[in-house]
Amino acid sequence: MKLHPHSVVVRPIVTEKGVRDQTENNTYPFQVHREATKEDVKKAIEEIFNVHVVRVRTINMRGKPRRVRHKYIHLPTWKKAIVKIRDGESISVF
Repeated sequence: MKLHPHSVVVRPIVTEKGVRDQTENNTYPFQVHREATKEDVKKAIEEIFNVHVVRVRTINMRGKPRRVRHKYIHLPTWKKAIVKIRDGESISVF
């Protein structure tokens, strides 16, 4: 399945741990399309942010049960990609 670069990257994940890893290891976490491969993520990040990607790690995050009023719902499963970029480069979203 061919995905457009802007549909591969859903959103950046901004957390304390993500910001710390950004400064120490030059890695950035993103929520990506569930069917995107590592190559899709690499090409999309390079095209959107104009950086050179060194490595991509992906994790399928399982949806969690949450309580809403008097019933339980199940959040959807999603995919996270941790992208390492070349030293000296940065992504300005963070």
